[in-house]
Amino acid sequence: MFYEPKNGHGLPHNPFNAIVTPRPIGWIATRGADGSDNLAPYSFFNAVAYDPPQVMFASTSAKPDRGDTKDSVANIRDTGVFAVNIVSFALRDAMNTTSGPWGKDTDEFALADLEKVGCDTINCARVAASPATLECKLTQIVQLPGAANFAVFGEVTGVHMRDYCMVDGMFDVKQFSPMARLGYRDYATVRETFSLTRPGD
Repeated sequence: MFYEPKNGHGLPHNPFNAIVTPRPIGWIATRGADGSDNLAPYSFFNAVAYDPPQVMFASTSAKPDRGDTKDSVANIRDTGVFAVNIVSFALRDAMNTTSGPWGKDTDEFALADLEKVGCDTINCARVAASPATLECKLTQIVQLPGAANFAVFGEVTGVHMRDYCMVDGMFDVKQFSPMARLGYRDYATVRETFSLTRPGD
């Protein structure tokens, strides 16, 4: 089939998210100007540059208590920092709990019974149990077409990796099985990998 998004797809559910898969999940921790902590997962997330290391995530909806966006973007606007926590299979239920439409005064760390620890280079909490966390300083927020679509870019200023994830000097995803977002309500996890050598390497 073929469809033009402007005319609708005619299916029971939007297939767009199911086509662009799998997508890594950025579990974004922020701290408001008032000191309150927030934690929410975003599947429009990825690394975008090596030197300096940079990441991005996109927020695509708004909450009544935040005006044109959600808690994460609103907090980053105020403080200029955020932490990206990587989601392991073991943390799937906690991640899902933090995805709800909670009020801006809700501490999702507490709601999901997650231990929080401080970051080293930014004033923000991070998920202690996460296999890796990227501490980030905001570089820019880009408003995309659509009322509530914002892409947030940050430079990575600190990297935390759990010791059990390190094997022979390499960060081994098989040690924790990272979660990925698919379409609809579906997720996947990485349990096996394979290698390819690029031409010229």
